[in-house]
Amino acid sequence: MTFSVHGLPVARGIAIGRAVLMASSRVDVAHYFIEPGQVEAEITRVRMGRNAVVEEIHRLQHTISLMGPKEAPHELAALLDVHLMLLQDEELIIGVKHWITERLYNAEWALTTQLEALSRQFDDMEDDYLRERKADLEQVAERILRYMKGVASPVSAPPTPRRKTQQDLLLDDTMDVPLVLIAHDLSPADMLQFKQSIFAGFVTDVGGRTSHTAIVARSMDIPAVVGARSASQVVRQDDWVIIDGDAGVMIVDPSPIILAEYGFKQRQAELERGRLSRLRHTPAVTLDGQKIELLANIEMPADAPGAVLAGAVGVGLFRSEFLFMGRKGDLPGEDEQFEAYKRAVEGMQGLPVTIRTIDVGADKQLDDTVRDKAHLNPALGLRAIRWSLADPAMFLTQLRAILRAAAHGQVNLLIPMLAHASEIRQTMSLIDFARAELDNRGVPYGPVKLGAMIEIPAAALTLKIFLKYFDFLSIGTNDLIQYTLAIDRADESVAHLYDPLHPAVLRLVAETIRECIAQGKGVSVCGEMAGDTTLTRLLLGLGLRSFSMHPAQILAVKQEVLRADTARLAPWAQQMLEAEDPAQMLAG
Repeated sequence: MTFSVHGLPVARGIAIGRAVLMASSRVDVAHYFIEPGQVEAEITRVRMGRNAVVEEIHRLQHTISLMGPKEAPHELAALLDVHLMLLQDEELIIGVKHWITERLYNAEWALTTQLEALSRQFDDMEDDYLRERKADLEQVAERILRYMKGVASPVSAPPTPRRKTQQDLLLDDTMDVPLVLIAHDLSPADMLQFKQSIFAGFVTDVGGRTSHTAIVARSMDIPAVVGARSASQVVRQDDWVIIDGDAGVMIVDPSPIILAEYGFKQRQAELERGRLSRLRHTPAVTLDGQKIELLANIEMPADAPGAVLAGAVGVGLFRSEFLFMGRKGDLPGEDEQFEAYKRAVEGMQGLPVTIRTIDVGADKQLDDTVRDKAHLNPALGLRAIRWSLADPAMFLTQLRAILRAAAHGQVNLLIPMLAHASEIRQTMSLIDFARAELDNRGVPYGPVKLGAMIEIPAAALTLKIFLKYFDFLSIGTNDLIQYTLAIDRADESVAHLYDPLHPAVLRLVAETIRECIAQGKGVSVCGEMAGDTTLTRLLLGLGLRSFSMHPAQILAVKQEVLRADTARLAPWAQQMLEAEDPAQMLAG
């Protein structure tokens, strides 16, 4: 019987094949008490499991170093680094030893108990990306458990021969039956093996648009659906499955008619990808001659070459907080940060790089041992620039590192979550002080353009103050939507109200663009709206000429740009601003 399972569309395309189920190794973990004399032996078991996984990741990293960007993209290498960092996390190690020594739990029980304790800390985080790093922690523990149980990753197992059916023949009677992977979740190590296998796509029960599986899927251009919840429970081994990465749907046991229809869509999508690839070196210019700047959002220095390969003309958002993640108080020093920013600048081969200062705070403490339970709404607490201004020494260290990197290429400095003139003045004073410190030390540094994120309604309503101090503005639509509509975008119960086309959101975006143009200042959009091709024409009509997005989205947005006539779009965009229901008007 045909049925569908819905999740989140995170990587476009269509995959058709037989289901291969990947079960979680955490099933049937033994729970029993040990004798005091067994404590050291149990600790040794965990240590051996951890060391084996560390060695496995080192081998994978070596494999990646020998592969090209198509086989092993930079996102995958960065995620393996995160797993290696978590494996060496003292809080994980000390916690496991505590449960074994003090509670006399067996090794597996101690590991899963500490995993649950740390997972609760991730659940409290507001930021989508950092909250979803819980999945990385779970997979680190899962790989240790696999080793302790002697269970290998099923992703690397060779597929068994399958007898062809009538549905197989509808695809190609000369080909082996394609396979798709259905899992609770996939680790970065699994993803590398997955790329080297014959799997055509995957579906996971968990994950979000910013989960590691989504990031790697987009970078590899693999059709994928995440957050499908019960997928691994309702799909049986060898079921015929269609993965629609565009709609975020998995169709199980499709009829021959549905199969034929999706086979046609799949062939059309492949042709479209081929056409898009030919646009890589085509300048992004509209039909009426408007030059459009398509920039990349990156998380790590290693992402820069991939951005250039995708056709980006610069980095519009380098999220510097990823250099600080999981350090347990051992924050990167000035030299370490400088080297990282320098690598990103050099990796962009002379193109500009916009570095956003660290965006962490109440909901995502850099040291997980210090958590303020008094604040019930961390999204409104001490985060981003508020957090930086509360720790001037840390902030000055980052500012000096960024200024030094500017001596090696074009660097823009972007400040997040500003709302008050007093915050702006404090920030400017600290930037001047950082320059003075470098002058006193005789350390070279370069000029930077200064920019501010517009992600709080108060900032969008006081633009003249911002433009008095800053060279450019960058609209962070993800937070701007969240704060304007009072919607927690991580809360599934209200996620349907998170609407980028709400009239209030559109008016704030439009006014920011209009005021920047009027004053001759640069303006870009760096949130999800920038990479959404259904909104490209609207943003162009509102006057936007600079978009910053995930590198994998650049060519699709460029195609929309090349087909657009901004002179004709402007009157229509104004009608959208005045509409009661812009979403309905856009769909019509």
